[in-house]
Amino acid sequence: MRASGAITRAIKDTLPVMTGYLVLGLGFGILLSTKGYNALWALSMGILIYSGTMQFVAIDLFASGVSLGACSLTALMVSARHLFYGISMIERYGKIRGLKKLYVIYALTDETYSLVCESDDEDYCFWVSLLDQSYWVLGSFAGGILGQLLPFNFEGIDFALTALFITICVEQWLNAENHAPALIGFASSLLCLVTFGASNFLIPSMLLITIGLFIIRRRIENV
Repeated sequence: MRASGAITRAIKDTLPVMTGYLVLGLGFGILLSTKGYNALWALSMGILIYSGTMQFVAIDLFASGVSLGACSLTALMVSARHLFYGISMIERYGKIRGLKKLYVIYALTDETYSLVCESDDEDYCFWVSLLDQSYWVLGSFAGGILGQLLPFNFEGIDFALTALFITICVEQWLNAENHAPALIGFASSLLCLVTFGASNFLIPSMLLITIGLFIIRRRIENV
């Protein structure tokens, strides 16, 4: 496929992603601004971190002064699913050369993966990756600016993240055939919350969830 054709196809295919990324990016930028970080922070995080879930989590981690080690471990646990995406793309991305290869590996998100997993066109994979990140960065930066300029009281807006995760959890519960992973996650989080307290339960709960899922892995795979 010619480069111009790949770009046109990538623009068309990423329009749904653009809608979601712009809205969620705006929310992230506004939330970040409520914690005292300006739009340049939102822009930098969108470029350098580029992980929607982790960036939302990082807002409270930064605001509460969590250590760099704890932030790194949390980022690894939250984004561990990308390891499996990457493994499935080794052969396809292995054909790409130069800096383009490094970039498409870095920019592989859930939504990008859903578009490029069936394509062997390296130009298409590159443009989908670049466009998707551009949407996210633009939304985040715009949200950071709006959060500083709009004369509204944003107190309590950080509950939007909690509401988002509750919505995702409920939707996955309704669509899942096996509820064991969700129950393990809930029980592990509750146990660690009671044991370690609200400020320190995140990492222990993630480790406990990982162990629990590993134990029942065969049962899940056979469903």
